[in-house]
Amino acid sequence: MCPGTMWTASSHIITAVIGSGVLSLGWAIAQLGWVAGPAVMLLFSLVTYFTSSLLADCYRSGDQSTGKRNYTYMDAVNANLSGIKVQICGVLQYANIVGVAIGYTIAASTSMLAIKRANCFHGNGHADPCKLSSVPYMIIFGVAQVFFSQIPDFDQISWLSMLAAAMSFTYSSIGLGLGIVQVIANGGVKGSLTGISIGTVTPMQKVWRSTQAFGDIAFAYSYSLILIEIQDTIRAPPPSESTVMKRATMVSVAVTTVFYMLCGCMGYAAFGDAAPGNLLTGFGFYEPFWLLDVANAAIVVHLVGAYQVYCQPLFAFVEKWAAKRWPESTFVTGEVEVPLFRTYKVNMFRATWRTAFVVATTVVSMMLPFFNDVVGFLGALGFWPLTVYFPVEMYVVQKKVPKWSTQWVCLQMLSLGCLAISLAAAAGSIAGIKSDLKVYHPFKS
Repeated sequence: MCPGTMWTASSHIITAVIGSGVLSLGWAIAQLGWVAGPAVMLLFSLVTYFTSSLLADCYRSGDQSTGKRNYTYMDAVNANLSGIKVQICGVLQYANIVGVAIGYTIAASTSMLAIKRANCFHGNGHADPCKLSSVPYMIIFGVAQVFFSQIPDFDQISWLSMLAAAMSFTYSSIGLGLGIVQVIANGGVKGSLTGISIGTVTPMQKVWRSTQAFGDIAFAYSYSLILIEIQDTIRAPPPSESTVMKRATMVSVAVTTVFYMLCGCMGYAAFGDAAPGNLLTGFGFYEPFWLLDVANAAIVVHLVGAYQVYCQPLFAFVEKWAAKRWPESTFVTGEVEVPLFRTYKVNMFRATWRTAFVVATTVVSMMLPFFNDVVGFLGALGFWPLTVYFPVEMYVVQKKVPKWSTQWVCLQMLSLGCLAISLAAAAGSIAGIKSDLKVYHPFKS
């Protein structure tokens, strides 16, 4: 493995962070307006940078030079906190990963559907409703994931991760470019200072949509789940691992924020209140249809890689647990030789469990295909505990911050403020999902 540096760590973070969440930022800014939208984005970037710096200090337990390394987020929580908090962290971390898998399946099918619809609009004209179901595309994505999920370890999917990173810049850049062209065609910038106006939506809808926008923006920044794992790749003499990681965090959060501001603000400037929930599949743009096809194909390729990057830690966790629980079982620990182009060794438990996981997430995705609300809910669910609460609590223990000291009070106020945002965003997303369910029939999207 090549030695990790500030630049490799930054690129890992950017790969993990700039995901399909970037495509809902135009919609999020439309709910909040030209003042609150960019301000909220900046606020979340600062909170993410600050709490990531606290987390970077928890890579080693005790002394920063000689202390024991923590290789994963769970290890760090286990070393600094105890009892029920470790179990809660595990449940939240892995529940978030399952949620991400469902969100990515929905997003990929939406993009595949958009390619089909873009070609339909191009051939038949924009008046044609081009109604199609997303279910077959979810099945196609699921089949691809069953295949890629059989790659045994995290270190064997680095090529997929690099390809995914290149794709994320491809589709984000196309979305940005189309937004700029649309603004020029409109002859000016759309949108208002306070966002979508009462009248277009009811006052209650305005509140719910605004809280949901908070969730979308929070989700667009969440990468704490894998920060410790990325820090473990850095090869620098202690205690400079955490210094290098903090620099990498600063570079990557700055790059991401600039990128998000450009994509989100351009989406809002181009469409105003009508900004679609997904910039490339909401059909604000119809032409050039081939460019939309390229962007949506890039999203699908990126999501194939992103799904694996997020799910491999969960796969590994369950397989390690099963091997400890049933060490004598040949089904769990044995391997079968399968002759294909060459002989592959296949572990039957791994093949069965991973396939079952992909099938389950695909079926749930077919039942809940409302991307924006699902994204907002995931953001809210993971943001406070994993990005704020655990890093703050671990830092307090690690640095022995005295209770009721100014620093302790400030950290707790930050944590409580982010909890309030998380709860409001979760409530907004649940309200959105409830209204979607009224008009939705499962498996008939």
